Amino acid sequence: MAAESPVLPELRLALSRPIVEAPTAVAVLLADANRAGILAILQGGPHCVCELAAALDERSNNVSNHLARLRDAGLVRATRAPADTRRVYYERDEAACAAALAQLRTLLEPPR
Repeated sequence: MAAESPVLPELRLALSRPIVEAPTAVAVLLADANRAGILAILQGGPHCVCELAAALDERSNNVSNHLARLRDAGLVRATRAPADTRRVYYERDEAACAAALAQLRTLLEPPR
């Protein structure tokens, strides 16, 4: 059975424009499957570019470009291990990821 649409007595034309720039920026960033995949892989802990590239079946330079976008957005951070300074390891910034999730929730959760 189809849901019945409400019939309103008059049009509501005085709606204000919603502020959606921040959640839209998060959605655009995560809309790329490689960037989303990188964040998913990094849930398990830090990884270097070569590990991420192998997991995603992508070239290292492509993964590096995606990591740069995620780093610029603050969702990941880069560190060098003291024992092996040749490789850069990336990890999620969990506080920034939680803030990004909160931005998406502003659009997707029903009003309270």
